[in-house]
Amino acid sequence: MKVRKRGLTLVSVMTAIGLALPGTTTVDSSAGRALPIPVDPRGVGLQPFTGQPATAHPIDTAAVPRHPFMAANGSSNIHGDAYQTDAYRNPGPTGRDLTVSSRLQGGVCLSVTFDSKGRIVTVCITPGQAPRLLLLDPDTLEAITALSLPGSTSTSPTEIAGGVYFYLDNHDQAIIPTNTGEILVVAVQDDRLVPQRSYDLTPAIGTSGIVSALPDWSGLLWFAAKDGTVGTLDMANGRIETHDIDGEQIANSIAVDESGGVFVVSDHALYRFDATPSGQPEVTWRAPYDRGSRQKPGQISHSSGTTPTLIGPASGPDGGYVAITDNADPAMRVLVFARGKHGPTEICAQPVFPAGTSATENSLVAVGGDIIVENNHGYQFDGQALLKGLTGARQPDTAPGLTRIHVDYPDRSCSVDWSNTVERIPSVVSKVSLANGLLYTYTHPSADELAFRPGGQLLGHPDAWYLTAIDVHTGERVWSRLAGAGPLVNNHYAPISIGPDGAAYIGAVGGLIRIADS
Repeated sequence: MKVRKRGLTLVSVMTAIGLALPGTTTVDSSAGRALPIPVDPRGVGLQPFTGQPATAHPIDTAAVPRHPFMAANGSSNIHGDAYQTDAYRNPGPTGRDLTVSSRLQGGVCLSVTFDSKGRIVTVCITPGQAPRLLLLDPDTLEAITALSLPGSTSTSPTEIAGGVYFYLDNHDQAIIPTNTGEILVVAVQDDRLVPQRSYDLTPAIGTSGIVSALPDWSGLLWFAAKDGTVGTLDMANGRIETHDIDGEQIANSIAVDESGGVFVVSDHALYRFDATPSGQPEVTWRAPYDRGSRQKPGQISHSSGTTPTLIGPASGPDGGYVAITDNADPAMRVLVFARGKHGPTEICAQPVFPAGTSATENSLVAVGGDIIVENNHGYQFDGQALLKGLTGARQPDTAPGLTRIHVDYPDRSCSVDWSNTVERIPSVVSKVSLANGLLYTYTHPSADELAFRPGGQLLGHPDAWYLTAIDVHTGERVWSRLAGAGPLVNNHYAPISIGPDGAAYIGAVGGLIRIADS
């Protein structure tokens, strides 16, 4: 059996993205000519664009404070800033004459950051292979240079340790948790990636993978491991201090604010940590949540699927606020708490999405004091799904849903502002541009929801993926642009990232996709 696209066979496609078939070897896709991500040719029968270009309707809200030890807001990590708001102050694509380009990069490129020259710094991972740190040209997506990271990624398609949650600091250095229990510091110097130093955390965490690492406002590095270990690393002297959350596990990133608060969600509770003068992490408060009865379809753990999202400055009322979702049955809820040291005071809890079909595995998006949440219930993907997809099978449909929650902080209440029951968002980290009032998400319509060119339906129903722009004010779709068809353009939990150039970058199973106004 062969799948052909520009002369590519199944074997060449798999090796190009770093997935080995029996009897084959993998190659470094940064060596040799750059290739686009292969797509299902039946996608030519689809309308490439529906809707209308957007007119900007900016959202006036206070800026998130710039973290002194991280790259500029919008450039530093998977969720954009230290508050993990997933909101950008620069505009994204408007929908005018959109161009789509892509490059094979040897795996899913998850956290997309931007150095001080606007170039992409990202980690791309493939199960069973060594993760790779890449410096990419933001226009062509071609690799300027690449660096193999220590260890190999787990063969699990939902592995979240080993570089997924790295960040870029204020000196163009990537701070990367590795699969070997290290924190690796790699500098971007001209067109090179230069390892600077590494810190061995295995005496503190053993074989547990490091999920995430971020600095607090004093520069002390905090890390969270899968086994529930929360720790600090003094990068000046290598000193490590830890606190174990007994019987609980961690599967998402952390958030930090200017008061010294570090916010962690485990599979049982939301925590605020603060450091003692010696750097010892201490629990300031703990807020248990309803974790439900099961790991729902679309989730990678039996827990809240959200990284904590911080709202409002720490100097404001209640010390600011923090939002997560729970995993309640029959419907999950959005939870908002006061985040000051005297918390946690619950502000409100709002159920979202229909009973029996509500789950999320992505961070909440902060729009001023409001919150946008997406439904990922039903997403599934593994190696077998990839092989089936290469033969033309479609990814199973997920439950639709996208909701904006209005929070009335003085009255301690929340309500649904709007609810979009149409868009199917399997697993992407959606993002908002405050500059133009658009939310960018990655949608996967069901077969009967696809828009075809005249006669295009005769080619069949390909597995199609779209960059979709939603009006933040109304929840209505503004436009949708076909990114491609087939399993290699599935984003598989990777985010949308808005670059300094206004382009949208989407991590995919095959590498990275760029969509921009021409």
